[in-house]
Amino acid sequence: MAAPRDNLQWISTFLDAQAAETGASHNTLLAYGRDLKDLTAWLEHRMLSFLSASQDNIEAYLISCDSQGLSRATRARRLSAIKQIFRFAFEEGWREDNPAIQIRGPGREKRLPMTLEVIEVDRLLDAARETGRSEADRLRNTCLMELLYATGMRVTELVSLPVTAARGDPRMLLILGKGGKERMVPLSPPAREALAQWLLVRDEAEAGREAKGASASRFLFPSRGKSGHLTRHRFYLLIKELAVTGGVSPDKVTPHTLRHAFATHLLANGADLRAIQALLGHADIATTEIYTHVLDTRLQELVLQHHPLAKDS
Repeated sequence: MAAPRDNLQWISTFLDAQAAETGASHNTLLAYGRDLKDLTAWLEHRMLSFLSASQDNIEAYLISCDSQGLSRATRARRLSAIKQIFRFAFEEGWREDNPAIQIRGPGREKRLPMTLEVIEVDRLLDAARETGRSEADRLRNTCLMELLYATGMRVTELVSLPVTAARGDPRMLLILGKGGKERMVPLSPPAREALAQWLLVRDEAEAGREAKGASASRFLFPSRGKSGHLTRHRFYLLIKELAVTGGVSPDKVTPHTLRHAFATHLLANGADLRAIQALLGHADIATTEIYTHVLDTRLQELVLQHHPLAKDS
């Protein structure tokens, strides 16, 4: 296959291949696209292209990213996208060399994920039951939060859940994760109850829309927006609102924080790390192992705060 004529065609073809061959998620493809377009702008400003860029050019671009004050994680992500597109170009025969193959990046900072105490999660759940302009809003908010904490789902998995997955008072929920991989997660009794109550009002509202000629939504959390379901951004704003209502610092609370809390609380109560890996949908156990460090840190803090010999005399 001949190399595309311009940089944007390179990016488009590469992203299409990533979607088809590796099952990269929509969000991953968007991130790759943004990073590679930034490189494109840098190259074109210097009359360069993916076809002509050298190792020195790529290293100069990365130095410019550093000088902009971009975080180590952002720079590592950009280099990852660059390495992948040039490897793809080499394998496709677009280039006779791979100028990025020997470049080493800054690596990623190993920061422990922020999590929440059980009492803070309880406050968020209580706030969800009180927050909303209508009873339907409050039932939806409660269902969202109960499902998120009960399953440890990613926010994208949560808001895009098909309603068919929730039918029949399920004990287990089928989740479509990254790369199109499916996994089963059990539902707690409070989550099942919240789900059942939300389905009643959701189905009633959808029946009303059908009566007016609109088609029924296939999503558990429908929306009139382009996606057809509640968006990640809207849920992000909602969870910040719940934090304020519940008296929890909004800086500590994001949708992903609840996922971390799910894993950390399971581990603290004796759950097997492999089981947590399966529930979270992690491809590599090393990704899950970070929660052991979270737990170790928390236990160390408890000892330093409460052990009598740790206190100053």
